[in-house]
Amino acid sequence: MINEVVMVRHGRTSYNLARRLQGQIDIPLDIIGQWQADQTGYELASRYYWAKVSHIAAHPELLAQPGPDAQQRSDIEEYRNAPVADRRLVVMASDLFRAERTAHAFADLLGLPVTLDKRLRERSFGRWEGLTRPEVCAMDAEAYASWKAHTGGELKYGVESREACGRRGADALRDIIGEFRDDDAETTLVIVSHGSWIVATISTLLGIDPDGLSGLGAMRNAFWSRLTPTYRPDGSITWMLDEYDTGPRIAGLVDWENGPEQLRAEGMPKWKPIPDVLGKDAPGSGSGSQM
Repeated sequence: MINEVVMVRHGRTSYNLARRLQGQIDIPLDIIGQWQADQTGYELASRYYWAKVSHIAAHPELLAQPGPDAQQRSDIEEYRNAPVADRRLVVMASDLFRAERTAHAFADLLGLPVTLDKRLRERSFGRWEGLTRPEVCAMDAEAYASWKAHTGGELKYGVESREACGRRGADALRDIIGEFRDDDAETTLVIVSHGSWIVATISTLLGIDPDGLSGLGAMRNAFWSRLTPTYRPDGSITWMLDEYDTGPRIAGLVDWENGPEQLRAEGMPKWKPIPDVLGKDAPGSGSGSQM
């Protein structure tokens, strides 16, 4: 049974840096995004190290063994007898490459497989995908203003609504949970997805209007949120949000959005907060979860 869900946003991409609406366009991590994914992977792998032990206990063929001249062999019973041997951690990711690579930055450290699921893809931005905010505003300033005000003007351009994105995410999570519901093993589910998908899905699970201006804020690249499900006798599930938009410790010590100086080539553009092309502050103008 799944008793913990961790949702991780992918690391930075060139589209994030250029402030282009990615949506479901398949864009890889850039060098800073890979660094972000690795730092988060190290942090979460340290927190969930037990998952490596339990995975080896369940798959003894994965336990490395010394050569024939060694005095003794590695003992699988040490792993099978560990208190965590009956626990399990499952890693799933959007099938878009930036999410897959972020997932592997964590899962590979623990020797865990990554399962890809198209339902975990980012909110679709329709005809706006690939455009910057100034370009969207030039196309239709009224629709742009309505999008920023959460009143739905973007829908006429084929953009998936926040409500539909949240419902898609919540339905996918319920289906995944259902697959493990009759399993006695305590299971942590780690989902690596996208900013808008995570925000809309968590909002839906908590009963918060995804279009509400006073709802959850944006998710930063490679940050995570953690939820605990409570299973009710009637079959329903209630959710507790335990962490939101949390990052690794190093994120508080460096310029997280731009990475360490030794990775930035001369002339590389720097990430900056989203400019408001309408000349006033807009909701979600921090890390740009829509991208």
